[in-house]
Amino acid sequence: MSSSSNPTSSDSASSNPTTEQVGIPRNVVIILAVLVFTAFVMMLNETTLAVALPSIMADFDIEANTAQWLLTGFMLTMAVVLPATGWMLERFTTRSVFIFATVVFLIGTVTAALSPTFAIMLAARVAQAIGTAVIMPLLMTVAMTVVPPERRGAVMGLIAVVMAVGPALGPSVAGLVLSFSSWHAIFWVMVPLVFVASLIGTLRLTNVSEPKKTPLDVISFLISAVAFGGLVYALSSIGIILEGDRSALVVLTVGIIALVVFVWRQIAMGKQDKALLDLRPLAIREYTIPLVVLLTLFGALLGVMNTLPLYLQGSLMVTALVAGLVLLPGGLLEGVLSPFVGRIYDRHGPRGLVIGGMSLVVISLFALSTVDEFANVWFIIGVHIVFSIGLALLFTPLMTVALASVPDNMYGHGSAILNTLQQLAGAAGTAVMIAVYSTVSNNALIDGATQQTALADGANSAFFASACVAVFALIVGFFVKRPAH
Repeated sequence: MSSSSNPTSSDSASSNPTTEQVGIPRNVVIILAVLVFTAFVMMLNETTLAVALPSIMADFDIEANTAQWLLTGFMLTMAVVLPATGWMLERFTTRSVFIFATVVFLIGTVTAALSPTFAIMLAARVAQAIGTAVIMPLLMTVAMTVVPPERRGAVMGLIAVVMAVGPALGPSVAGLVLSFSSWHAIFWVMVPLVFVASLIGTLRLTNVSEPKKTPLDVISFLISAVAFGGLVYALSSIGIILEGDRSALVVLTVGIIALVVFVWRQIAMGKQDKALLDLRPLAIREYTIPLVVLLTLFGALLGVMNTLPLYLQGSLMVTALVAGLVLLPGGLLEGVLSPFVGRIYDRHGPRGLVIGGMSLVVISLFALSTVDEFANVWFIIGVHIVFSIGLALLFTPLMTVALASVPDNMYGHGSAILNTLQQLAGAAGTAVMIAVYSTVSNNALIDGATQQTALADGANSAFFASACVAVFALIVGFFVKRPAH
């Protein structure tokens, strides 16, 4: 693995003129393009279904609590599979892991489009989640392995587009498709895209590392399934936990205990290089600090994405399509900016980007905390654009610094940890903001407020809570610096 021509921890640009001349071979560009495109479609798929739930409920004659399992089941599966991806990337070739991810996702997507019953559709969503869980760590590991250190920022900028813009555009794309066709079309649109990417990847993808015949620690996998699956489910059920539901509270308790046991076992197995998910990257300060900011950011992102449409439709009384389109300008702008942010990182390092980005996120969240039932939709669009610019400035440097701080032979585990904890952070951010939104709204209704006023009160309280957490992330962001190697 090549090293940077200027291995300094400072944020100044490298003075070595060869840095700007470092290129990426054409075959590597093709590999990365296929992986980025495939991951983008899969991440887009993660959030498209929320807008289609009313139509699915009507077709299958099910209640909202049942339909919600199409979203919760997806998150649960991601949480269960992600811890094992570090082992998969060590054990199997890059090409075989890619084929597995895309084929399983394709099977799930076609099955979902043809689903005659809710049970079959739920199973299809599980298959989609398995493919999605595998593709993101694969993309990150390949990028960190084959891209020269001097160009990692630019490439990670593209990955930031996948992680942030894909989910952000999901509701808009789904709303657009539903305005012309049924929910089945949401899945059919993805089939040819992933099929072509799978075909090109199968023909052109090469292995970036030598597989190791590491046995699967089945006990650790089962413990991780209970731990991460239980925690994601419990966080998704935080509302009924606060209402006193004991079953969800038991799941939360079991999940926490299983997580403690899982961490203890991984530390022990890691000393023998047999860990399912090697946790040693968490002992690296340069990895952990940006990870904390990134997790806070991801929690805020998913929390806003889930709370803002509820406020727009419930308080401002806009349609589902308009609610999705409100998020579109910010999502598109974020996609445009992310690659340029990567180049800025390569030249100047992370600190200015992280502090500037977190400042914009904090300002925009506090601005959203002022909304009421009379707010102008254009104001919401403008604030969301500021929020999205902040995200664009943050994702690339945070991911690059974190993964570049990990030894070369642990990229797979480093990306698996990052993606696993992001699932927990996303579930936690969504759960907390929805819980605040629901609690404050219900209290306002009890006090005699109109429904529109009550929902607006719930929304601004949720955004205020998220803004306070973002202030903590801003403080931590001052300690992010370029890794030494």
